[in-house]
Amino acid sequence: MYGWIGQLLRVNLSSGECKTEKLDPVLARDYVGARGMASKILYDEIDPGVDPLAPENKLIFMTGPLTGTMAISGSRFNVVTKSPLTGAIAASSSGGYFGGELKYAGFDGIIFEGRAPEPVYLWIEDGVCELRPAGELWGKNTHETEDAIKAATCPNAKVACIGPAGEKLVRFACIINDKHRAAGRSGVGAVMGSKNLKAIAVRGHGGVKVADGAAFREAVLAALGKIKANDVTHGGLPAYGTAILINVINSHGGLPTRNFQTGVFAGAAKISGEALAENYLVRNKGCLACPIACGRATLVTGGPYAGHGEGPEYEALWAMGADCGIDDLAAVTKANYLANELGYDPITFGATLACAMELYEKGYLPARDTELPLEFGSAAVLVETARKVGYREGIGDLLAEGSYRLAERYGHPELSMSSKKQEYPAYDPRALQGIGLNYATSNRGGCHVRGYTIAAEVLGIPVQVDPLAAEGKAALVKTFQDLTALVDASGMCLFTTFALGAPDVAGMLAPATGVPYTEESGLLAGERIYNLERLFNFAAGLTKADDTLAPRLLTEPLPEGPAKGKTSALVQMLAEYYQVRGWDEEGRVTAATRERLGL
Repeated sequence: MYGWIGQLLRVNLSSGECKTEKLDPVLARDYVGARGMASKILYDEIDPGVDPLAPENKLIFMTGPLTGTMAISGSRFNVVTKSPLTGAIAASSSGGYFGGELKYAGFDGIIFEGRAPEPVYLWIEDGVCELRPAGELWGKNTHETEDAIKAATCPNAKVACIGPAGEKLVRFACIINDKHRAAGRSGVGAVMGSKNLKAIAVRGHGGVKVADGAAFREAVLAALGKIKANDVTHGGLPAYGTAILINVINSHGGLPTRNFQTGVFAGAAKISGEALAENYLVRNKGCLACPIACGRATLVTGGPYAGHGEGPEYEALWAMGADCGIDDLAAVTKANYLANELGYDPITFGATLACAMELYEKGYLPARDTELPLEFGSAAVLVETARKVGYREGIGDLLAEGSYRLAERYGHPELSMSSKKQEYPAYDPRALQGIGLNYATSNRGGCHVRGYTIAAEVLGIPVQVDPLAAEGKAALVKTFQDLTALVDASGMCLFTTFALGAPDVAGMLAPATGVPYTEESGLLAGERIYNLERLFNFAAGLTKADDTLAPRLLTEPLPEGPAKGKTSALVQMLAEYYQVRGWDEEGRVTAATRERLGL
């Protein structure tokens, strides 16, 4: 095979057996890789009704055919499982260098089954695999774990691991690789922890063969030219990282503040990408084969929040900043370091803390249930809860369940700003209508990187659309979702789509793999992946009722800003979306759509 290595590793943690399997070329062609192939394997091999933290759930690491090549940002891998946060399918993407190294070591992906009787880590070197005891690593944070494993294996090994949050089954625990990259949402780290799997370390000296080297190089260089000519990929992202969006989204009245009570944050400039660059930025960082380098190596010196690491990214700055009413950039940065080291998703954490703050403010969460005054604007509370949640200490134990379960516990689930129990990211659907439809229909719950309509609604990519209008958003959301599924499956970074489209992705996939992908067949593969995930979710018990938004977004108009008086027009958009998707009125994938997509 070309692009694909052609080999998978299956690890039964219960028995300790590791065995290799040939990759089915038809599966590879139809589902491309990464998110697509892993979702198909999960769908075929587990009962969708399984408890996500039971041994019967599977945890699948999968690369794409462009991972580890010279394709633009060809660094990505996906972790796919059933989510302990949502009960839906989880597919979490990460960059860095781990994905490429896995292919260089001889595998497209790893399927983990069962549960190890004691903590272990998996060591892979050039196709040779071994489960090793990890008892001495249990309890260590992600940085300590990576350092210890490299010392025991190889200084050049690439490591993906969990921290204390994954071990303690925090429902939004993530998997950290290369110390600062994360498979970050939906609780994939908790599933890893439930299996007593502390880490995967890999070292390889192989390569990735492509079908037509000359044509592949030509396609990559053409794509690189578009990346360099684009104001976002060659301007805003390298200069300020994703955090450049803080001021931009705030100016649209769509920066959710104090648990989505408003869309304008007075302290936005203090936590912006510009402020981060001016005060704490050390240098840019990029992933494998990345010309964008949006990563931020940062350093906070002096004061109670001193530290160093990477980030925070836009979503983390918002969740732990504006959403909690906090404009102390040093505190938000420190909390972000803690999230990375302890191994959990800062979006869900910040949004859950904001929910707790509103519950506390309204008297629903009594003072006797928390050792901290959960007041909006408190930087000290943010940093202390950032530590507590990673260890499930005190109030951190309640926050570790996510905002929906927290709010439900106190009788007010409507104060959880989430869909399918996963918290929303940093865009208010009342000011940005398309993203609300995406939140509601995203297969992994509240999520922006399943269909990033912000590109069109705010940045004018590929065309400018009215963010306050509901018309036309159904087709727009479907297109973004299908393209995103293709990009995720290919092994490329989603940020490339600010400059590249389906023709560019297909233009690299075809010479890399030898499969004659086109714009049409590539988007069809993305659509197939999206519908397969939908089938999994409905088999797991989700229904049309889960395609909704928090009541606040549907009934409470924004009180200020450019979108003042607006609510989400979800009901209007959803019916049209189902029609565009080829689903019935209950949101079920029809027999005709299944047949058309080969499902």
